Amino acid sequence: MDLKVSLEQWRALLAVVDAGGYAPAAELLDKSQSAVSYAIQKLETALAVRVFRLEGRRAVLTEAGEILYRRAQALVEEASRLEISANDLSRGVEAQLYLAVDAIYPVGGLLECLDRFAAEFPETRVELLETVLSGTDEALLQHQVDIAITPRVPPGFIGDSLVRVRFIAVAHPDHPLHQLGRPLAFQDLRRHRQLVVRDSGSRKMDAGWLGAEQRWTVSHLSTSIRAAAMGLGFAWYPEEKIRDELERGLLKPLPMVEGQERFAELYLVYAEADYAGPACRRLGEIFRQRVA
Repeated sequence: MDLKVSLEQWRALLAVVDAGGYAPAAELLDKSQSAVSYAIQKLETALAVRVFRLEGRRAVLTEAGEILYRRAQALVEEASRLEISANDLSRGVEAQLYLAVDAIYPVGGLLECLDRFAAEFPETRVELLETVLSGTDEALLQHQVDIAITPRVPPGFIGDSLVRVRFIAVAHPDHPLHQLGRPLAFQDLRRHRQLVVRDSGSRKMDAGWLGAEQRWTVSHLSTSIRAAAMGLGFAWYPEEKIRDELERGLLKPLPMVEGQERFAELYLVYAEADYAGPACRRLGEIFRQRVA
């Protein structure tokens, strides 16, 4: 199908409206005023519709012109996005990235990094896989992701230390462990229900389980935190993940004789470090810069 109106003519229409007249539109487009006027005339002739009417010396959109203006905005914006996509493809920028992030990484920081990445690579889609324990390893080993943030660097991969996460043992203030009124030993904890987050990988690793007599295993960290805040058990959580519950008094650190806190190192790992594209590389840099 041959188009009656060119993209430049639609741009002229937008410029006249946005700039507030033919003269400022000509300056905005770096064209002569007569060229802008001619573009509008050709558009109106090709479509057999008036887009402007004169009110004094001002050009004002007609009712039909208002409709065409709104649709022209979407058309020109999409054309610009198409050019950006073509430019990215010519530079080898990935159309899509797959990212695996262990659940202990702070969500706020993750979203900040992704937001910054989106501002620089708006046309690159991101698929996020939220993992637990060996699930991140498997995502790398099975070539499911391009980049990962993981507490374990699997064999054959190289990881850069990214951030150290502090875990603390907590329970609801009314939990029986807090009612003992003394420092707690591991033996005290074993008599009570421990909340554990299931390994999302196939190895079903048990990280931090004490062999408690009672154990609830859930799939999501948020579920475990909610259960602890309701007084249903104790657990070690990343401090950043439970900051709100601590401030609201829903969770309270357990007075342990030893082992009250634990630490986990998170690593940034590229699936194919030597062949990572520019978008993948930049995303890794953004994660590093946030913790620098």
